[in-house]
Amino acid sequence: MPYDLNVVLVEPEIPQNTGSVGRLCLATGATLHLVEPMAFEITHSRLKRAGLDYWEHLHVVMHKSLDEFLRSLPPDAPKVFFTKKAGHTLFEHEFKRGTYLIFGKETMGLPDSMVNAYPTDCARIPMYDARVRSLNLANSVSIAVYEAIRQLGA
Repeated sequence: MPYDLNVVLVEPEIPQNTGSVGRLCLATGATLHLVEPMAFEITHSRLKRAGLDYWEHLHVVMHKSLDEFLRSLPPDAPKVFFTKKAGHTLFEHEFKRGTYLIFGKETMGLPDSMVNAYPTDCARIPMYDARVRSLNLANSVSIAVYEAIRQLGA
């Protein structure tokens, strides 16, 4: 894999987002990590419409829980937790090969306990109009993956 990136979706809720993120991961050579529980099954028809036809070619790693995922990480694995509560933006973050880009579920984001446990590893995507509460998960993942690729020398 040219950039050795890992995209992590923690308890995804919307199958179309996961399908779109899967397609993005395949296109960029990233590994997709899915942390359970998920609000749908991988065979869900909407997930298929969004990219499941590529699923057999995608490197997907399933994790039974957030704790299991965190225990599976190499000791010094570079991580970025995406949250609107972060003090700096993804453009200020220095991405490294092997980075885990970690995103929370669509309705709640990442748990506060995780954000508080890794404050220096958190980044946000800037939004310039306060009326916008959040971006779509698949769009956020795309922005982050391509910023990491840009920094790594696309």
